[in-house]
Amino acid sequence: MTEATENTETPESPETPALDLAEALLAKDQEIAELKDRVLRAMADLENTRRRLERDKAEATQYAVTGFARDMLAVAENLRRAVAALPAEGFDNVRAGIEATERELLAIFGRQGINRIEITPGEALDPNRHQAMIEVDSDHDAGSVVAELASGWTIRDRLLRPAMVSVARSG
Repeated sequence: MTEATENTETPESPETPALDLAEALLAKDQEIAELKDRVLRAMADLENTRRRLERDKAEATQYAVTGFARDMLAVAENLRRAVAALPAEGFDNVRAGIEATERELLAIFGRQGINRIEITPGEALDPNRHQAMIEVDSDHDAGSVVAELASGWTIRDRLLRPAMVSVARSG
């Protein structure tokens, strides 16, 4: 074999190192862009997590009294029942005391964002606010509320307890 056939490699041209350098720079630019994208995504994820935690904290603070409020609803209803159970005549001082206690409790509820759901006979049954307990014959449209059996309550924009209602029977 001759020397010419043994050396099949092409001699390096002066442009080859420049091309290698350009490719390396391009690869580094792509790597930098990918890393920058990852950093921006991580920062966005961190910001979203921070916002979610702030929202959760505000919600927890706003609705912290929910369990206690649900327990206190029975007290409010018992005060109303106590007034209703008193005879029409006599016991005026007892009635006044119970009514004053009930008013104060309802005022405290109001300050905490706890409100009674208003029921209007004949309104359509709303499963987000009402719980149908019984069906009764009525002049109202079928499926509409006839009467309130127990008060419903909300705490701010959330349902604390649905109003228990009787509903007009269909047919």
